[in-house]
Amino acid sequence: MVGLLLAFGLSLAVSRDEDRRSNIVSEANAIGTTHLRAQTLAEPIRSRSLDLLVGYTRSAIRLSSEVPGSTEAGDAAAQEERIERRLWSLAGEALDMAPTASAPRLYVETLNEMIDGENARVAALSNRVPTAVLVLEVLGSALALGLLAAYLAIVGRGVLAVTLASALVAFLLLVTADLDRPTRGMITIPDTALTNQLASMMEPPAAAAPRAASR
Repeated sequence: MVGLLLAFGLSLAVSRDEDRRSNIVSEANAIGTTHLRAQTLAEPIRSRSLDLLVGYTRSAIRLSSEVPGSTEAGDAAAQEERIERRLWSLAGEALDMAPTASAPRLYVETLNEMIDGENARVAALSNRVPTAVLVLEVLGSALALGLLAAYLAIVGRGVLAVTLASALVAFLLLVTADLDRPTRGMITIPDTALTNQLASMMEPPAAAAPRAASR
């Protein structure tokens, strides 16, 4: 029974960890595509959008290292939302300037995907293993090991077995709790995809600004 409880809790923690990692990669890809398509917009919207996207990526990296639910994490998420509103406003201006052009429409499509990805990423950081599951694992493990130790004390042997079992259970509980704390502990969510994307965005734009907006 204890083994099933530990396996259940660990599987929940692992699946949430995988979702967080996948969301960060997806968000980084969406940011990269949005940044590339922003280069095809007309000035001055092009330059403003590119600068905002750099600031957005920095806020995303900051959020990935803050404790979910903390004041710092809330500030980083709020900063992302403010940048999103400014980006969306500029996208609307780009559509007004060139309502029939393809570039603004493609940009708006990717920008919307980037915003959706941000919502999923923030939600995944706060998606924890239910407290009831963790409490049940700890109490169940303590009770089972206590009963095993009492039995082996009565028969007068098996101290090594109890020690090894306790160490294994403690290790599994530690790994489950560590996976459930994405920004703390030994196992954290890497933001390599975002930092690499930020580094590429700091390079000169690959596409030159269009000479005139299409109408």
